[in-house]
Amino acid sequence: MSTYLAKRGEIVAQWHVVDATDQVLGRLAAKIAMVLQGKHKPTFTRNVDTGDFVIVLNAEKARVTGKKADVIEYDTYSRHPGGRHIYSYKTMKELHPERIIELAVKRMLPKNKLGRDWLTKLKIYQGSEHPHSAQQPKELKLAL
Repeated sequence: MSTYLAKRGEIVAQWHVVDATDQVLGRLAAKIAMVLQGKHKPTFTRNVDTGDFVIVLNAEKARVTGKKADVIEYDTYSRHPGGRHIYSYKTMKELHPERIIELAVKRMLPKNKLGRDWLTKLKIYQGSEHPHSAQQPKELKLAL
């Protein structure tokens, strides 16, 4: 008996929809990262992209617990002198709420080429509408 190893051509990725309304940011990001990597499937292979696509709706309605809304800061740098910008959680939630979820998931994925490929399978939208109805996504139940 040998261990099953997935090959690149035989993997069929499914599409899942997640509603971020009243979900805790870290727990939501951890579940999304597991689905993007394919760790929820019995055919998970570490060096092959066996993950699924994830569509996140209502990104602006995700929440954080405790005092994190006052403490969390997002740092960007444009590689020019004086190009460093620090945004608070509240400012980022007003300007780009989808980037908050994207950064949380990105930081939970491996820092290599496969991790960057997994991140392209994440689609985040404000509101409850998305343009991926042709892919027939299924609702992903998160036990949080």
